[in-house]
Amino acid sequence: MQQANDITLKTNIKTNIKTNIKTIDTTRNKERRNVNTVMMILVLMPVAVFFLSFTLGRYNITISEIINTLVSKILGIGDVSSETVETVILKVRIPRILAAMIIGAALSVSGACYQGLFKNPMVSPDILGASAGAGFGAALAILLSFGIVGIQVSSFLFGLGAVVLTLLISSIIGKGNNAVLVLVLTGMVVSTLFSSFISLTKYLADPNSKLPEITFWLMGGLSTVVIKDVLMILVPILLGTIPLILLRWKLNVLSFGEEEAKALGIDTSKIRMTIIICSTLLTASSVSVCGMIGWIGLIIPHLARMLVGPNYKVLLPASLLIGSTFLLLVDDIARSAFPLEIPLGILTSIIGAPFFIYLLVKGKKGWI
Repeated sequence: MQQANDITLKTNIKTNIKTNIKTIDTTRNKERRNVNTVMMILVLMPVAVFFLSFTLGRYNITISEIINTLVSKILGIGDVSSETVETVILKVRIPRILAAMIIGAALSVSGACYQGLFKNPMVSPDILGASAGAGFGAALAILLSFGIVGIQVSSFLFGLGAVVLTLLISSIIGKGNNAVLVLVLTGMVVSTLFSSFISLTKYLADPNSKLPEITFWLMGGLSTVVIKDVLMILVPILLGTIPLILLRWKLNVLSFGEEEAKALGIDTSKIRMTIIICSTLLTASSVSVCGMIGWIGLIIPHLARMLVGPNYKVLLPASLLIGSTFLLLVDDIARSAFPLEIPLGILTSIIGAPFFIYLLVKGKKGWI
């Protein structure tokens, strides 16, 4: 009898969840444009901005020169316009464009997953200390005169280490119903701790050499990115993104609560740990190359939610596409709109803060 009741309960919960998701999506489609149309536009946007970005910069390059160079190098057809054009396209702009798109997508997916996992729209990828840990790792490596590879490796490892520390502390003191709350609070503490370590490192750094380098790195940017950096972060970002995309339907269930998820037979602890590990890989990999760039993992999931709704089956792909386009556009502005290149961290804050206020105003009807 008890077994029959449990089966009935699971069936009812599953039906209710599916009905709720369907109702949300139906309402969403009535209020806004068709999701399929939006997704089609979102797919085309990064492609268009990708080619546009080749034409922007201090060295003027035409569309025909870009096409000739790419066709010549990829297909072996035709001749390159000039060695200078080839160098600018292949060694300067392609690495930077690819890095901006990959990192923007990674931070956006990470932020969307954390917001769903913790059921909190104010959560961002640095909630568990990954960004602060990675920032300290880079600052320490610069202080110790490591090379660029050493800085990136140190940043990546300290980013992972900060999250591991958060998980260890929260597992010790967070057993019970408040496990998620303890995890978030522990992440805030660890993040603050590593931020203080960054301040200490800056205090100890030589003000004439090391301090400017540390400060510039922490402000974020892609001016020093080469193709090796792109290849280096590609593997961990793929390892982090693919499982999250495959598990996105489970984020829908988790967003309704752990009891409902457990009733459907989902191991919430295992899923939570998988999401945290994958999101940490995305964040630590991104920060190790571009420095600390804020707001992307916070505002892009909100924008995606406003456009396609809260269903993670489309929300995660939408966040990925919007994030890649957004950071690429911001980087284009940073390197071409001003006499001096503006660090990405500054520019994303200038754009992100008022844009987030706009999203909050637009979100009064409940898409948040």
